[in-house]
Order: sequence, then structure tokens, then C-alpha cells
Amino acid sequence: MTVSTATAPTPPSPTSPKPPADAPRTVPGPRAGGIAALLVMTALAGFACWAFADLRINAATLVDSASNAADFAGRMVPLDFPPAAELLRLCGQTMAVVVCATLLSVLLSVPVAVLAAGNTTPHPSARFAARGVIVLARAVPDVVLAIIFFRVFGLGALTGVLAMGLHSVGMVGKMYADAIEQIDEGPRTAVRASGAGRLQQLVSGVLPQVLPSLVANALHRLDINLRISVVLGFVGVNGLGFEIAEALNALDYRRGMALALVVLVLCILVELLSGAIRRALLRSADRGGRTRGKGAAPRTAAARGPVLTAVPPVDAKALPDTRTPTQPVRPSAAPRISPPWTARRIRRTAYAAVTVLALAASLWGADLAPDQFFGALGNIGQTLGLFWPPETGGILPDLLSDLFDTIKIAFAATLIGVVLALPIGTLAARNVAPAPATAAVFRVVVVLVRGVPELVLAIVFVVITGLGAVAGALALGVGAVGLLGKLVADSLEEVDPGVEAAVRATGAGRWQVFCSATLPQAAPAFVGHVLYQLDVNIRSATLLGIVGAGGIGFDLLNAARVLDFGVVTTVLLLVFATVLAVELLAVWLRRVVR
Repeated sequence: MTVSTATAPTPPSPTSPKPPADAPRTVPGPRAGGIAALLVMTALAGFACWAFADLRINAATLVDSASNAADFAGRMVPLDFPPAAELLRLCGQTMAVVVCATLLSVLLSVPVAVLAAGNTTPHPSARFAARGVIVLARAVPDVVLAIIFFRVFGLGALTGVLAMGLHSVGMVGKMYADAIEQIDEGPRTAVRASGAGRLQQLVSGVLPQVLPSLVANALHRLDINLRISVVLGFVGVNGLGFEIAEALNALDYRRGMALALVVLVLCILVELLSGAIRRALLRSADRGGRTRGKGAAPRTAAARGPVLTAVPPVDAKALPDTRTPTQPVRPSAAPRISPPWTARRIRRTAYAAVTVLALAASLWGADLAPDQFFGALGNIGQTLGLFWPPETGGILPDLLSDLFDTIKIAFAATLIGVVLALPIGTLAARNVAPAPATAAVFRVVVVLVRGVPELVLAIVFVVITGLGAVAGALALGVGAVGLLGKLVADSLEEVDPGVEAAVRATGAGRWQVFCSATLPQAAPAFVGHVLYQLDVNIRSATLLGIVGAGGIGFDLLNAARVLDFGVVTTVLLLVFATVLAVELLAVWLRRVVR
């Protein structure tokens, strides 16, 4: 038997040299990128506080507007709903346009996402071009697209479908590309090894993995497009938004607010339906990929797979025939042509059938005329020529000043949204709320706020506080509670519960666990959510100027009304440059903070 002769570490010799007292410590210093990111975020927060103060958003402004709020409430009630048949027609028309626009965005986003994803693109140049298309679609406001298509195709559903569908590619295409890049390459490699081509690899190895994400993001975009349809109603797109615009232009607040309430109910119903379908998809994917369904057999050694052992070869002819004379010889089991009709398959088939029926009804209800589309394509070149070259109309200083007002509105609204959404989102998180009922109540608050389009909020605040940037900032700040509150709650619920349990085991209280374990884990996600909200607010602030909520949107609508399309292009380029700068800054900050 051999004995281990491991030696103990030798203690330092008294004569060994000691490091000098002034030797530099080996503690790693802060990274330069982290310091720069901290300085940039501090500067952004400081600018948001300055914008909030510069716009004079304070308690005195709200108190002075209290009488206007009371007067508006008196002019709004009782609500004047249209007849039931007319209301159903408007709701059906709006939903048809929204569904068709979402379908168009999905059909366009899938090939764009395949080209934009790093693991499926055929060439780096194709990926760069596809990413450029995604950024461009996000940067061009849907109202601008609606103005262009209005000149080409005129009033009607086709203008709204094209405007919302093309603009949605910016978000849907990005989400799809990210989902494709996160797939498991194993199935795709197996399909490739069998000799499949590129298209077969996508259909068999990629699409089944990203299908739940594709459906979930399409439903999320459907919810967003329903809110956007209200905005497009102000530029001539048929539906509830157009009727709201007509009523408010006539100062008929009873009819306008009644229709806005209908939009709120539709948004809530679509949000609840899409949320239920997304949860069902996630449970189905989790059951099929990571966990077993209820009643599944335990994983035995045979279920885990064959165990390879060294077995000598055996001559099958030398084995005795143990079959009895009455035992029939069973033929080899033929492979099943189709899977069995289980409850899960029946449910998925029913979902698919309902989806097909809904799409068919939407295509019929939107009354999209192919001859109108192809007949007007010949005029698109002439129409686009009206928008080039860009012109300033002699008001470039005013445009730059209004653009700066738009930026201030966006920053002030983001600050308001953060202050309101952080406590609401925290109480909506199930792992942080003091009781499940508390989390449920604040989840309902978030859903209700998300259901109100920002344009409707802007109209209300314009009536209460008057024309100007204050109304836009308040509208976007309150509206941010819906999106930012949901993102905050989801981020808090997605933290590692093990860290919370470890801190709780030391005897820490609820607030200590939240401050020491929950909040630090969710902080990087918070930074990304706030930057995303700022990006959204800059785009939305441009649109709210349509109803007099300040900013460059008012110039955009006026230029379109007087057919000064060169100025429209100039406004578009200014907004595009601003959005692109914020996008690049957000990408850098998210990468450094992560």
C-alpha cells in the first residue's frame, strides 16, 4: 500500500523580503466603461429633473387646473354612446384593421428576422441590411407613414393597415430575430446532418422552437396596434379613432369620451385574451420541453436512454425458438403516420381553427380591395417625389426649438413614469407584495392604465391644463405606468429566489430581503426598461403634438395639412436622428450595465 506524501505549505521565512508598505494594492479598480455609463446615466437623470422643472410641472399648476378638470367632467357626462348597431360596426371595423395590420407585420417580419439573426443569415451584409430595415421601421412614426399612404391610397382601411403593418416590423422583426438567435442549435444541426437544405432547416429545426415566441409577440403587437389605431384616426383611418377625432374636433366630449371608453374596454379585453394565450403557450412549451405533464410516468433508466455496455456478439441463428405454436408472429410495428388525438392536440387544433376564422373575418371586414392597392402603385413614385427634397419652409429655428421641447417632454414624462411605476410595479410583483391580493389589485391597475391610449390622455390633459408641453408630459408620464409598471413587476418576479431565501435565512426582514437580494438582481433590467421607455416616449411625444400637446408633432400635422411635404420630410429626418441617437446610447448603456 502506498502512502501519500503530500507536503504542507512552507511558512514564509523570516529572512524572506516583505513587500514595501507603499506597494500598490491588487484590488481591481472600477472599469472605465462602468464609470462612463454611470456619468451618462447621472447626466440623463439630471436633464430629466431639469426638464421637469423647466416645464413648470408642479402642484401649483395642477391646483390651478382643478377648475378646468371639474368643468371638463361636467361637459363629459353623461356619456353619449352611439346606437348598438353603429357601435358594433365601428368596433368590428377597428379590430379588422388592427388584425390585418398585425398579420402584415408578422408576414414581413419573419423573413426580415431570418436575415437579421446571426445564426440564420446567409451573409453579414444581409444581416446588416435587415437590421437597418428594422431600425428604419422603428424610427419612422406610423403617422408619417399614414400621411404618405393617405396621399397614395386615400381614406380607408388600406392606409391604416399599411402604416401600422410596416411600422410594426421595427418591433416585431427585432423580437423575432432575438428569438431566432436564442434557439437550441441541436435540432437544426440534426436536420442539416440528414442532408436538408437551408429552407428545410428553417422549417424543421428553427420554426418549431420559435413558434411560441412568434405567437406571443404577435399578440403583444396586436395590443399595441389597437392603441395606435386611435392616433391614426386623426389622419383619416376609419374606425373608432376617426370617430373620436370627429367628435373632439366638434367639441362633443360626451361622444368622444364614450368612444374612448369603448377603446379602453377593447384594449383590456385584448390584453386579457393575449395574456391568457401567451401563458398557455409558455406552459405548453415548458411541459413539452422541460417538464412532464400531469400523470406522466417517472423517468426510468429506459426512459433516459440506452446504456452502452460491452456485450460480445451473439449469433441470432444459434438462439432457441421460444415461441409457442399458437403464438402468432407479429409483424414489425409500422411507424405512426400522425400523432394521437390527445387533449393537447385537440386544444391546439381548436386554437388554430379559431385563429384562421378570425383572420378570414378580419380580411373580409377590413374591406381591402386589391385593385385599389395595385391601381394606386403607379402613383407612388409621384407621391414620394412630393416629399423630396427636404425643405425648412423658413421655420428651421422653430422646428429645432419644437424638437427640443419634444425631447424635454419625453425626459420629463420618463421621470414621472419612473416615480409612479416603481412603487406600483413593486407592489404588483407577487414575490414582493405583502399579500397576493395586493399584487392582484396593482396588476389590475397596470392593465387599466395600459388600456388607455396616450392620445386620449393627452386630449384630457390638454382640456384640463391647456395647450402645451405640460399636457404631453403628464399624458406620457401617466401612460408610462402601464408599460413600465408591468416590466418592473415582471423583472422582480424573475429574480433568483435562492438569493432571497439565503438572505431571509439570516433573519432579515421583508424590506432587508428586498433591498439586499431582490432589488440588486433586478437593477440592470430596470436600467434597460427605463431606457426603452425613454425611447418610446420620444416617439410618442412627436405624435401627441397632433392634439396640441406641444412639441414638433404640431409642426408635422400642420405641414401635412397645407401640403408642405418638404417640411414633413425635414421633421421626419430630425425625429429619425434623435431616435437613432437615443437607440445607440441605449444599446451601449445596456451592454455596459449588463
